[in-house]
Amino acid sequence: MGDARLPRSGKEGFAYGSIICALTVLVMLVLNLGTTFGSLDASTWASIGKAYIPVWIVAMLLETFVVGRFANFMVGKFSEPSDGFNAKILFNILFVVFGMSASMTFIGPVMFLQPVSEAIADWPLHWPRNFCVAMWCELLFAQPIARQVMKRWHKHQDMKRKAQED
Repeated sequence: MGDARLPRSGKEGFAYGSIICALTVLVMLVLNLGTTFGSLDASTWASIGKAYIPVWIVAMLLETFVVGRFANFMVGKFSEPSDGFNAKILFNILFVVFGMSASMTFIGPVMFLQPVSEAIADWPLHWPRNFCVAMWCELLFAQPIARQVMKRWHKHQDMKRKAQED
């Protein structure tokens, strides 16, 4: 039936990805807008609130249709079928974070009307920080929470299935 910590269907995959993306977008918006505005006052939090949904949508689309496919391809290149769960998860996180941080470091500012030339000029300054923060966010926060949600979801489904069989 598969690992209880991972999605088993498209619906679960969407929920799993949504959780990870929602948490990571929140952390990255707080970091980037907080450093841009120089503080986390009420106006910064208002900007974070306004930016959250559009950035989450763009990040979900980018991860689903571009970066996720790239990451899966790269995981296949760097891992063997005999490799364990943690090795494959770590490779996946590495490639997703690399692709998403590289892309969103450029896309985020452009979404909010920063000139493209400025976004390109700022990219080498901002991407290393964004990559490092996103990597730690994924490893310590977003992925473990999403896997715990999946584990509980599957436990609940298995209990319902067992109750129906009895």
